[in-house]
Amino acid sequence: MTTPSDTTPGAEVSAPKRSSFVTWRNRIIALVVLALVLWVTYLILAAFLPRWWAQRIAEMVSGSFSKGIWYGLVMGVLCTAVPLFLLLLAGMQWRKRGGPFIAGAAVVLAVVAAVPNLLTLAIVLGNSNAAHAGERILDVDAPAFRGAALTGAIVAGALFLFAAFLLVRRRIRKQRAVKQRARQENQSVPVEKPIAPPEPGAN
Repeated sequence: MTTPSDTTPGAEVSAPKRSSFVTWRNRIIALVVLALVLWVTYLILAAFLPRWWAQRIAEMVSGSFSKGIWYGLVMGVLCTAVPLFLLLLAGMQWRKRGGPFIAGAAVVLAVVAAVPNLLTLAIVLGNSNAAHAGERILDVDAPAFRGAALTGAIVAGALFLFAAFLLVRRRIRKQRAVKQRARQENQSVPVEKPIAPPEPGAN
């Protein structure tokens, strides 16, 4: 039978410290491995996707200025507005019941919807050989596509900011109305006066 004096306080303190150290060490190793995997994946995709995406756009536009403007505007607007509104939905649903699941699904859909714009951006801003090849393909077979896509993205961003402003203003007005209603209800409640005790000697 062990008594409290038989236990070593240092051992009790060192055990949790060691377990926490092992936990953080494993997390750091996992993060480093994940970062390396993502980096290698990025290098592989960066060498392939820009040229592939430029070829797909070139097949749709076929060297037509009107088609380049049309497809650029449509992709710029939709692939910017849809992800932004999905992210806004994720932020609004996060604190509600079942919100984390809905928010996570909305974020995943937002990333998927933004892929066309991200691929076009990789061609425009990329420094790899695939990005330069994609630029040459778009210059020849998809004229006006990049400029139209940028214009559509700017229009979609402006629409999103306007809609977000309206939603925020509506929420603020709703909160003010609730506070004012609660204040009016508190003022309308009659205050009961305390009953005075009977005077001594009164029948």
